[in-house]
Amino acid sequence: MLVNGKWTANWDPVQATDNKGGFVRQISSFRHWVTPDGTPGVTGEGGFQAEADRYHLYVALICPWASRTLIARKLKGLEDIISVSVVEPWILDQGWHFGDYPGADRDDLNQAEWLHQIYTKAAPNFTGRATVPVLWDKKTQTIVNNESADIICMLNSGFGSLASSALDLYPDHLKDEIDELNADVYVKLNNGVYRAGFATTQESYQEAFQDVFSMLNTLEQRLNDDRRFLCGDVLTEADIRLFVTLIRFDVAYHGLFKCNLRQLREYPLLSRYVKQMLDIPGIRETVNINHIKQGYYSIKALNPKGIVPVGPDMSEYGF
Repeated sequence: MLVNGKWTANWDPVQATDNKGGFVRQISSFRHWVTPDGTPGVTGEGGFQAEADRYHLYVALICPWASRTLIARKLKGLEDIISVSVVEPWILDQGWHFGDYPGADRDDLNQAEWLHQIYTKAAPNFTGRATVPVLWDKKTQTIVNNESADIICMLNSGFGSLASSALDLYPDHLKDEIDELNADVYVKLNNGVYRAGFATTQESYQEAFQDVFSMLNTLEQRLNDDRRFLCGDVLTEADIRLFVTLIRFDVAYHGLFKCNLRQLREYPLLSRYVKQMLDIPGIRETVNINHIKQGYYSIKALNPKGIVPVGPDMSEYGF
């Protein structure tokens, strides 16, 4: 991680634990918002006005948090407005690396070799982990935001007329329902799989494990009325947040993260739901199963020999 702008230690998935030995996720450090007129958003300072070709996303295709932003960018028609760089899939001793692995990029924008160099370019004395996604401002040469939940919100509403109005991922009449879903799914499933995988005690692992499968059971039941999406027939940001975890479940979380009570394919309604999400134009191309497998199984703390499994069979999802 970075300490006062200097790389001081090899990358470690667990930076903090609670009193039970449970995994604690780092809080995002940059929380500014892009808005149509440049006024301040919910957090941070103003001055980040929506403009074409001003902003750039740094992402990893293995990462569910980064993939959220790629999906929102696609669905809101912002591909020609916001440029993208993809890091290589492996999580190395210095974290995310730019390079020539298929599906990845070199950093032609800032000529960085490592993602952590983007952080110190924005904040020379930065202390913390260099995470994806990163929304970068080309004009002021700084990080706007590195919190995926914020970024998908601003991609939905912060770019005004530059974005497609055909889809609202956070409609007014569903805000309360979406917020409640997001909160529950995040704790028990999105972050629950990480709490299971990076637990440092049996107690914290079993607690996370129970949360994961309790949430999957709840979601399976929610889809029992033949609704297409979590909030009925309307695609919302809650679906994006759920999908990115589900598509990685059998590939990484079931085995590597020890969430092995059932595979996703054993939930017929959730499996159907994932297939429907993949059929939405733009979503499938944000999923790279090879990057996901290469990346997760490069985590030395969980897989010291770096052996990448051949399976599972993802053909029923079209991979």
